[in-house]
Amino acid sequence: MTPPASRLAGARAYMNAARDKLDAIQHTQIEAMDQAATAMARTIQANGLIYLFGTGHSHMMAEEGHYRAGGFAAVCPVLASGLMLHEGAVTSSTMERTSGVGPAVLARYQPTADDVLVVFSNSGVNAVPVETALAGKAIGMTVIGVVSLDYAAHTPAGPTGKKLADVADIVLDNQGVPGDALVAIGDTGLKVGPLSTLAGAFILNAVLTEVAWRLHEQGIPPPVYISANMPGSKEHNLQLVEQFRARNPHL
Repeated sequence: MTPPASRLAGARAYMNAARDKLDAIQHTQIEAMDQAATAMARTIQANGLIYLFGTGHSHMMAEEGHYRAGGFAAVCPVLASGLMLHEGAVTSSTMERTSGVGPAVLARYQPTADDVLVVFSNSGVNAVPVETALAGKAIGMTVIGVVSLDYAAHTPAGPTGKKLADVADIVLDNQGVPGDALVAIGDTGLKVGPLSTLAGAFILNAVLTEVAWRLHEQGIPPPVYISANMPGSKEHNLQLVEQFRARNPHL
């Protein structure tokens, strides 16, 4: 039998490291979260949309905010199959470094200056997320970047010569480390236990919860989906879908 002291030592190492990082986000990112929540609340009050975008594993953050229990109907994911992983991970890694792709993807959604664009990029340097952020800025959108500033500091900029943190109006640091993984495996030089997905979802849902809280305090019903398994959800959710379907092609 495994001695109690060493049972799940690896799992405990990851959970402790991740907990420390989430605590660091809570203690260091309050001002940036406040700014992000202010921008999003203003957008919803103006009948705008909150667009979420990322490439590779960061694309999961776009889906995290889309059509889910407790999620905002005013959130629209920006999705392109070639930038995700299911049609070819190696190809998607090449594409996210290809100049010109990001602006073309964003343009399909026809966003306006009333909208917010949240770009998730752990390294903050690849061409597609940076150029997408620049395209959003050119439209007049408020651009929020969620990035590991430490990782970005150790990585050269892409073809624009800029990093996501240089472009975004509001920067949220996910407190990640270079390479993303938190736990060293002995002296092998290998590390496991990536943080960015956990931290990205933590940041996104914290900010959206603050938005809902503020709207409620102002007497504005937040446009939030209810779980399909809860009473009254069908009618409530259908009304929200009909309200946003014309502007969100993924509904």
